[in-house]
Amino acid sequence: MKRPHTPGRAAPKGPSQRMLRAGELVRHALVEIFREEEINDPVLAGVSVTVTEVRVGTDLRHAQVFVEPLGGENADAVVKALNRHSKFIRGHLGRMIDMRFTPDLHFRHDESFNEAARMARLFDDPKVRQDLTPDAPSDSWKDED
Repeated sequence: MKRPHTPGRAAPKGPSQRMLRAGELVRHALVEIFREEEINDPVLAGVSVTVTEVRVGTDLRHAQVFVEPLGGENADAVVKALNRHSKFIRGHLGRMIDMRFTPDLHFRHDESFNEAARMARLFDDPKVRQDLTPDAPSDSWKDED
């Protein structure tokens, strides 16, 4: 049963199920394209690209594609090259997916890998580690009579 809209109540945030399904469909198709198609660009020659996430807009006409080159090397150059060839990639994508519109592709570097590495370095810091390790149980809270 659908709930009636009540004034003052915020609408749910985040992508809809439709947007999530479309994003996964596009992601899987892009993985196939990168594995099977040869993109003639010296920057992309021999580079393995991981498609980590695809966020599709509410109208399904635009997609942000988050990528990470293997090893994270030359990420900015790889993303620029993918954006230069986005129309070529979109053409192949249109033949692989069954959607009313083939979304425009906008490639972005996925920073989550860098952030995870930064967090790991922080946790390895001796100053942080001492705060994370439990001390011996203290009985200072007990009342000494």
